[in-house]
Amino acid sequence: MDQERFHRAVYVISVAAELAGVHPQTLRIYERKGLVDPARTGGGSRRYSDADIALLQRISDLTDEGLNLAGVKRVLKLEARVAQLEAALQQVQSDASAAVDEVHRQYRRDLVPLHQSVTIFKSPSKK
Repeated sequence: MDQERFHRAVYVISVAAELAGVHPQTLRIYERKGLVDPARTGGGSRRYSDADIALLQRISDLTDEGLNLAGVKRVLKLEARVAQLEAALQQVQSDASAAVDEVHRQYRRDLVPLHQSVTIFKSPSKK
C-alpha cells in the first residue's frame, strides 16, 4: 500500500470505529485525550485514514495490556521518538558508508601493498 493512500482520510467515524473494533464515542475520547487527530471535512466531520485505523488498533492493544490512556499516550510518544532516532541513525550510517567509499576511491592506486614491500633480512648465522 502506498504512503499517500495509507494517509488519505476517507472513513467516517462509524466506519473507523468498526474497523478499529471500538465504539465511536471511544474515538471521540481518544481525540480529546490527544491520542488521535483525525482529518476534518469542510463541514467539520471527522475522517480517518488507514494510518489512523492502525493507530487505533495499537491503542487498543496497549489498553488491552493494562495501560491507561496516559500510559498509552506516553508509549506512543516514545515509539514515535524511537522511529525518528532509527531513521536518523540509518541516515548517519548511510552518510558514513558513502564517506568511506569516497575515501577508498581517492586512494592512490600505484601504492605498493604492504605485504609486497616487506623484505625479510636473515641474520648471519654464527659459527
